[in-house]
Amino acid sequence: MTASVRLFLMMVLQLAIWGAWAPKLFPYMGMLGFSAWQQSLVGSSWGVAALVGIFFSNQFADRNFAAERFLAASHLIGGIALVGAAFATSFWPFFACYLIFSLVYVPTLSVTNSIAFANLRDPAADFGAVRMGGTVGWVLVSWPFVFLLGAHAGPEQVRWIFLVAAIISFAAAAYSLTLPHTPPRKDAPGIDKLAWRRALTLLGTPFVLVLFVVTFIDSVIHNGYFVVSDAFLTDRVGIAGNLSMVVLSLGQVAEIVTMFILGRVLARLGWKVTMIVGILGHAARFAVFSLFADSVPVIVAVQLLHGVCYAFFFATVYIFVDAVFPNDVRSSAQGLFNLLILGIGNVAAAFLFPALAARLTDPATGAVDYAALFMVPTALALAAVVLLAVFFRPPSRGPAAQPEDASALPEGVTP
Repeated sequence: MTASVRLFLMMVLQLAIWGAWAPKLFPYMGMLGFSAWQQSLVGSSWGVAALVGIFFSNQFADRNFAAERFLAASHLIGGIALVGAAFATSFWPFFACYLIFSLVYVPTLSVTNSIAFANLRDPAADFGAVRMGGTVGWVLVSWPFVFLLGAHAGPEQVRWIFLVAAIISFAAAAYSLTLPHTPPRKDAPGIDKLAWRRALTLLGTPFVLVLFVVTFIDSVIHNGYFVVSDAFLTDRVGIAGNLSMVVLSLGQVAEIVTMFILGRVLARLGWKVTMIVGILGHAARFAVFSLFADSVPVIVAVQLLHGVCYAFFFATVYIFVDAVFPNDVRSSAQGLFNLLILGIGNVAAAFLFPALAARLTDPATGAVDYAALFMVPTALALAAVVLLAVFFRPPSRGPAAQPEDASALPEGVTP
């Protein structure tokens, strides 16, 4: 088995763990009777873990442990925590188990990337295909629930989201020990411990600050989609509970296609327009959710916009940072935006969307006014588009272009 195939399978398992529980986490907490603030507290665990994980994995773990052993230990502990979450029906035990899982799982997202980069012959050319394994894993893990859940599954069935994730986590722990040995980077040259501070100072550059603010807004919208979409599909649209995850996974299938064409789109449209199209994908999807909830075919078809939303904005942001930021702070800048997308935006979405759903719930019928709810992220997306269109002035039009105004670059930045 080639290194690329082994690393591809690593990514399949890595993202399947996440994909098993993410779509139904908030509906499951609603079934257990958790209040809006309790759901928000659980949702914020991921953001806390993202903040802790960035510093722990980057500043301690990867300099003191072999990456594959750290991965194995993390997935073993995470699997045990997931089993605990599956059988915890009161809030504080559930919260404790989910928090432990979050704290050990989030660092593995960067560790798997590190293992891939360290063991690929040509990371720049090969990493995209390896990382696609994560998308494949997310799609594949939705299918067991067609058989594990009923059309109107209750909490005793939906708890399988954690049990399936735990099984995959234990498999990932065992598989990690078969991965190529990736020693700690304790003595790696060129590590700048002040790179995080330098990356933060780049926020003083107008185009970087604008992108940071817009990325925050879009990450709130993106994470909010996972908070409310499954409940919307089952409770409002009428899609069976054992099929909703398959419907949602259509977005990941579309993501594979859009990632393949992203390079050509960037070359033709440039940074700004590509990002605007990505954010407009969010606005269009939520507007359709709001206005066409009675049309199952339309709601199912619009899931395909997820690929546009992710590739044309978030993937483009990562490529932009890699192309524009200085070499010595590039990794820290990527981590900074990653913290925004996985951490801060996730926390904000975990508090905003449950609160909106609670406020827009009819106390007599228990029905959520999804038409009004989805107008909020639609408006946020349109505001982000305006900010990007008016104030974002990148130093180059696209990845292959030369700077149009070299004075716009922060000190040390080359395109």
